Amino acid sequence: MAVPVSEPQVITPEDINPRHNWSRALGSPGMMAVDYEERVDFRRLHRYRLARARQALKNSDLGALLVFDNNNIRYLTSTAIGEWARDKMCRYAVLAGDGDPHLWDFGSAAAHHRIYAPWLPQSSYHAGMVGLRGTVPPDAGLVQRAAQEIKTVLDKNGVSGQPLGLDIVEPALLFELQRIGIEVRDGQQVMLDAREIKSMDEIRLLNTAAAMVDGVYQMIYEHLKPGVRESDLVAECNKRLYEMGSDDVEAINAVAGERCSPHPHNFTDRLIRPGDQVFFDIIQAYMGYRTCYYRTFNVGRATDSQRDAYRKTREWLDAAIAMVRPGVGTDQIARVFPKAEEFGFASEMEAFALQFGHGLGVALHERPIISRLVSLDSPYEIKEGMVFALETYCPASDGFSAARIEEEVVVTADGCRVITLFPAEQLPVANPY
Repeated sequence: MAVPVSEPQVITPEDINPRHNWSRALGSPGMMAVDYEERVDFRRLHRYRLARARQALKNSDLGALLVFDNNNIRYLTSTAIGEWARDKMCRYAVLAGDGDPHLWDFGSAAAHHRIYAPWLPQSSYHAGMVGLRGTVPPDAGLVQRAAQEIKTVLDKNGVSGQPLGLDIVEPALLFELQRIGIEVRDGQQVMLDAREIKSMDEIRLLNTAAAMVDGVYQMIYEHLKPGVRESDLVAECNKRLYEMGSDDVEAINAVAGERCSPHPHNFTDRLIRPGDQVFFDIIQAYMGYRTCYYRTFNVGRATDSQRDAYRKTREWLDAAIAMVRPGVGTDQIARVFPKAEEFGFASEMEAFALQFGHGLGVALHERPIISRLVSLDSPYEIKEGMVFALETYCPASDGFSAARIEEEVVVTADGCRVITLFPAEQLPVANPY
């Protein structure tokens, strides 16, 4: 006797996302799985992200999404094989209609997923590769094979006649998809729609990632002394973050002394000297969820010029944070930032990302983007459940020092909560004389 097949249950993100009681502090749970309190539920996280992506796809004019961006692959499939894969274009995934995601992964990784990642059907995992950024020539046939396999998934889900959204792609595959009759459009905006509102599990992971950096800044404060190099501190930060469970230390900016103005966005082997103003940005991920977290210190002592730069940086940042609540436009927040000319730059393009806001999640830059360069003419609405960073910068009047501070915020129903907690209200002087 045949067993009747029920219609697939439609799961919305709201069905999955538990609401936080904001009368209580946002939890910073331990990293182990335990049976005595609720922490991050990774299968619930996967269901939420997939429901968000399906909803965003339904709201678009696309029939399917083809993603090569590692952040989008992880969001759709809850798989990762190592940070080395980020720039290789060696993995890709398809979400077609209401079907399960399909993942083409690097060689044996596909077989590994069939054993260790059972939340997708075994038939969803494929070995595949389109050319490793052109190093395998397109005439080797891999591109043609990949395009046909992608089309087969679209056909099975009844969406092969609808546009396919792409985030990033090797040109050869794009041309082959078009050759076989697939209309290709921008799919990154759909994925950004999906990733915009964070679930409580995502917020917990972002909060834990920020807590890791809290601890790293305590270490920096204790180790910041004359004779230490910027690169020495970067090495210690990397070591500590990986010890705490980071799965990707993407970058650490360490900028000291005369390198502070203009901001170079890197680190060197420069020796730290007495009286230096020094700022750091720690960009890392815990379970895929990222931080962008600046702090500024002085070494041993501080001048009036350095303290004044810090005070202005803090005031601009606090003014931006005070604006954050649902319904506010990014243009309203951007207007509290100083104009480029007010802190020494010729244009907003040249000053871009110095007075800045950007969404955080599985990527370093998600929605919303807040900047005088783009937000005044193209505002975007702040929504409850967004998580983003706000960062400000002020050069000192001495001509070379500068201050840089950044806070990460979770948007609540009536405002926001700051989750970057290393003290930054006043300029910290490390190892004062």
